[in-house]
Amino acid sequence: MPREKGQKVVASNKKARHDYLIETTYEAGLVLTGTEVKSLRAGRATLVDGYGFIEGGEAWLDAVHIPEFNHGSWNNHPVRRKRKMLLHKEQILKIHNKIKDGGYTLIPLSIYFSNGNAKVEIAVAKGKKEYDKRQTLRERQDKRESDRAMSARRNLGD
Repeated sequence: MPREKGQKVVASNKKARHDYLIETTYEAGLVLTGTEVKSLRAGRATLVDGYGFIEGGEAWLDAVHIPEFNHGSWNNHPVRRKRKMLLHKEQILKIHNKIKDGGYTLIPLSIYFSNGNAKVEIAVAKGKKEYDKRQTLRERQDKRESDRAMSARRNLGD
């Protein structure tokens, strides 16, 4: 059977970019069971409540919802379990030092398949205050309005 090529996004956490200020992102592999992989290939996962942490020199992903596989048997996986992330030791140390300093957290941004392997994009992020969120929305709205004005001006010139 030929191996998959390219990237297929399974789930993304759109709210994370609104609620957090993203510092750095990392790509990590995931240690999954067979029914979890089948459920992900069916495009079923939720990252909204998920978070990452470092414990015992290993990176873990918790509270990510991967529903049970429909055609699984009695040995289906638990829906929300701790899953190990595969990162280099240096990356784990950088993340651990950043989180230990305080104010930062590790959040999943997306789960996808890259050349047939399940990957998760994680970010070291700092929570935004309410006024930061409002300012981001205001900037986005101002940019949209300026783009509309430029487009209207361009169309009038034709």
